[in-house]
Amino acid sequence: MSKEILTIVTGVVLGTVSRFWMMRRDFRQYPSYPHAVVTHLALGFVAATLGAVAIPALAAKEYTAVTFLALAATQFREVRTMEREMLAALEQSALVSRGPDFIEGIARTFEARNYLVVFVSLAASLATHLFSVIPGVIAGIVAMALVRHFMQGKLIGDVARVRPGRLHFEGANLFVDDIHIMNLGLKETHKVYEEYGRAVVIEPIDDNAREILANVGQRQAIAHEVASLLGVRRDVDTAEFTPLLRRNVKTGRVGMVIVPIEPDMECLLEAVKNVPVLESSFVKPLASKAGYCASD
Repeated sequence: MSKEILTIVTGVVLGTVSRFWMMRRDFRQYPSYPHAVVTHLALGFVAATLGAVAIPALAAKEYTAVTFLALAATQFREVRTMEREMLAALEQSALVSRGPDFIEGIARTFEARNYLVVFVSLAASLATHLFSVIPGVIAGIVAMALVRHFMQGKLIGDVARVRPGRLHFEGANLFVDDIHIMNLGLKETHKVYEEYGRAVVIEPIDDNAREILANVGQRQAIAHEVASLLGVRRDVDTAEFTPLLRRNVKTGRVGMVIVPIEPDMECLLEAVKNVPVLESSFVKPLASKAGYCASD
């Protein structure tokens, strides 16, 4: 087998494997449906092929052949559009929606992972071209380890303290500690919350975290993730049992109330802590002079 073929095959295999591995990194298992998995694996194969072919093309001094990477970037942007439109359509039938910020974050992630596949494929094919197959495989594995590092984002548990809250009513108003959640007039609804409801308080550890929790999209993502993991005692005609997060505007603390199917408080706290911090909500006011001075 020629050196060029070995280079391309090594890059394609390592790149495609990395795409499959990136789809199975946490409990969400998204995409979970077979046809969606096939779609993304096929796109991963295309991305891996583009990265693998680039090295032999450069070695053969076919510099114009590498310009197809620019075409690939255009195609990968279509992946973001496809995911955004599909998830937005599914929002109509969700009991607890993800929200547009979470959807945009997922769409960006699926676009970016194709670029990461190109990186893994390039690393594997370059090492194979310069040395042999074994160093190429090692280079691909090292690249996958680097990809894993860059894929790891912050979680709510990294930026805030999560503790149980006290759910109580003052007249028709529902509170978590001193944070007003909503007004509920029906006594039957009060009884459900008092018997099955659970409350959590999320306290930011600094001013950066305060602004993350102030983002409405981030709070909607927390409600969706927790409802997905623990279930929620509501149906399409019981909107009063939708999980809600409200903010104390004086302190930045956030109160959450949910009526879960699984009422275990320890599991609820763990679920909140493991919600990812969205890219759209990640800000650093403390990195600016004005924000740092204001925090004193």
